[in-house]
Amino acid sequence: MSEWQRLGLPATAESVVVAVSGGADSTALLLALEELSKTGCLALNLTVAHLDHGLRARAGAEDARWVEALAKELGFEFEHGRAAVKSRAASARDNLEQAARRARYEFLAGVAERSGARLVLTGHTMDDQAETVLLRLLRGSGAEGLGGMRPVRTLVAGLETRLARPLLRWARRADTEGYCRERKISFRVDEMNEDEKFARVRVRRELLPMLLTFNPRAVESLGRTAELLRGDASVLNAAAAELLDAASEDEKDGANGPPARQSLSVNILSRAPLALRRRALRLWIARERGDLRRLELTHLAGVEKLLEGERGGRVAELPGGSFIERRGGRLRLYNKRVGR
Repeated sequence: MSEWQRLGLPATAESVVVAVSGGADSTALLLALEELSKTGCLALNLTVAHLDHGLRARAGAEDARWVEALAKELGFEFEHGRAAVKSRAASARDNLEQAARRARYEFLAGVAERSGARLVLTGHTMDDQAETVLLRLLRGSGAEGLGGMRPVRTLVAGLETRLARPLLRWARRADTEGYCRERKISFRVDEMNEDEKFARVRVRRELLPMLLTFNPRAVESLGRTAELLRGDASVLNAAAAELLDAASEDEKDGANGPPARQSLSVNILSRAPLALRRRALRLWIARERGDLRRLELTHLAGVEKLLEGERGGRVAELPGGSFIERRGGRLRLYNKRVGR
């Protein structure tokens, strides 16, 4: 309950969605919420949400029935969805994990909207955080990525609904499994969590155990490091937002048209420190494109080259067909699919 209060989560008179896969972590979270409700610590309207990712035909359906039965046994509402993650991944050129994550949060946002909930809970633990930090480190992420998952964030941009992970800072996977056994509730085991063709599974089964031989508290250490880096990143992001405001100018299509895009001053950006400039560019690209999907350091480096020298008319390509052009001392982002 102390973590619940630390995160500033509501205790009464709120509708809340709980994402439950059937695994130990999310099942333990649901059982803990039920226990806190019974003891009067919480008085919330809970809806249990379960998404079948369509990757395991028979087992996926069995998981859904199991979660539904548990939700009804505990007296909670239940919502079930199904996604074709494999086809989504192929069409969006995502890997399965990314496609599953997008499908999951879209589903949860829909459940939250239908139930009037402004809070969605997931069962991510310290182990999940450690795996995330290591995966991002291996991919060459900066401080933003190495900050890992945030305990509380906006679920979907533009909406008030928040996503919270109340187990993230203190619970280990062994704790959630132990709590389920203590409550005499079995939990589902997804065989895909043992499939080492997935990078996360190899990190969990090979890399983390090796790190534990160097430091038995490696998981906790990685979690603390992520928290420190999130603090640093928040300060840098605030400064980058100020830089972006100083460099930005709204441009119109025609004399009376609405703002078509936001261009950036080459002079202002080129004088800024590298770390702030890159963050400002990321914020700008996210704002103009709507996301940062598949954007890597090499793309930002290409944009930064546009800031060098005096020559305009140069272009930096971005993933997904969009591009940035330098002209007249300013940078402008265009989307090829809708034309210039």
